[in-house]
Amino acid sequence: MTWKPRPRVEMDLHRLPLDPRQGYLLSLVDGTLDLSTLAALLNTEETDLASMLSELVAVGAVLPEDPGPDKASAAEAEPVVEDEEAEGPSLRAETATHRQLFEQRLHGKPVDERVALALQAQDPELSALCFDPTGEVIRALLDNPRAGPLQARLIASHHRTAAGLEALGARSALTGDPGVRRALLQNPLLPPGLFRRLWAPRRLLDHYLVAISREVPEQVRVMGRDLLRATFNQRTGEERAELILGTEGRCLATLVGLTLDGHTTALLCHRTYVSTLLIQNIGRWSAAPPALIAHLRRQEAVKRSPALRQLLERHPNAG
Repeated sequence: MTWKPRPRVEMDLHRLPLDPRQGYLLSLVDGTLDLSTLAALLNTEETDLASMLSELVAVGAVLPEDPGPDKASAAEAEPVVEDEEAEGPSLRAETATHRQLFEQRLHGKPVDERVALALQAQDPELSALCFDPTGEVIRALLDNPRAGPLQARLIASHHRTAAGLEALGARSALTGDPGVRRALLQNPLLPPGLFRRLWAPRRLLDHYLVAISREVPEQVRVMGRDLLRATFNQRTGEERAELILGTEGRCLATLVGLTLDGHTTALLCHRTYVSTLLIQNIGRWSAAPPALIAHLRRQEAVKRSPALRQLLERHPNAG
């Protein structure tokens, strides 16, 4: 079976000593992408990717590869998102069956009866009730000890009231599941307050990836951009530098009007720059500090490129 790396969700990933490339790789690891896809996204060889993943496994950021079916472990108790993704049509058919069951047998019952049923139901009724449009039923369902990641993903994907989604958001054991987080991002009714609570503790790079994702609704992308701007100046210089370097400066278009402090500038000035795209993006950012512009002008890549030299010479902070 092709390995699809999964993050270790119980770890405090913000405290790990990751470089920008490792941080960017970790932001892509969600249990649905195999090694060849990850290598293509990072524009690197699979051997280099395997080495990076080994380092992430060593520091506890990524779960190790399962060596085979004969090695049962506690990891099997974790929700395996990729298994559901791999099922494809069968999973969609099961979801359609649960929806049909709710519409045909449960929807017509009074709300208080559905609430009582949600508290003690088991599958298939338990999963069918995930399609209930009433927040009160969803809250009762989440109090059912049988409710787990499967039901959480159904609620995150299909529920459309703020009350029901907030009830799900209050269950950290469920919202830690990558499939639940992904489904919440794709839900057009995701409450802004819930989004901030779940994503504010995450890395700036995660905020940026939400802001540019084509898999989420526009209003969620807006929330990602707003959160990135609101938290940028509250983070360490290391994390701000990681964001700029890890995105090749693409994030700077979202950071118009913000500035860099001395520590972040110093970190950026201690690097050698060979990426034309990164130099261009910094050179087009009006808030790039004078020291950083001066540092870029001394780089060999700039000295060899008349277009880059001209871009930096025209920068308002070129001195």
